[in-house]
Amino acid sequence: MILLRLFFEFFKVGLFSVGGGLATLPFLYNISDKTGWFTHADVTNLIAISESTPGPIGVNAATYVGFLTDGLIGAIVATLGIIAPAIIVILIISRVLDKFQKSTLVQNVFYGLRPASTALIASAGVLVVKNAFFLISATGVSIQIPHLILGVILLILVNKINLHPALYILIAAVVGIIFKL
Repeated sequence: MILLRLFFEFFKVGLFSVGGGLATLPFLYNISDKTGWFTHADVTNLIAISESTPGPIGVNAATYVGFLTDGLIGAIVATLGIIAPAIIVILIISRVLDKFQKSTLVQNVFYGLRPASTALIASAGVLVVKNAFFLISATGVSIQIPHLILGVILLILVNKINLHPALYILIAAVVGIIFKL
């Protein structure tokens, strides 16, 4: 039963997370709340792992959650769940897009999807910032000063020094290891 639920939950993520990997994050937080398979803090770690490994964040996330939930079989089922909608939609679109590409309706649909995907990505950004810089507990909210300092330093470096993004990920990983962030 858990495998079926894994597939279904990630099928929904794959179907509705228009806008790419970061647009999957609100759905992941929702799955966390509904199922208890992982915590919001796990999502933050999942983002770090998914962004620093090859492949799309949504697929990496599904694989990770599936593995946490039910081992290798869970990883395979969750991954298939998240990619199945894209395969189905691409097959359908490839059949009809040439016919309807100049359609005002189709252009309006794509125009309407842009703000939806932007909102999903912005929502994901806010949730990541909240989980990375703030510790929320039953006793209140506290700012994680070391995390905030590292984030600000990296933000400044990214805007001042044009290095490959992988180097910033490596720098953050090394600092996290050294200072146990």
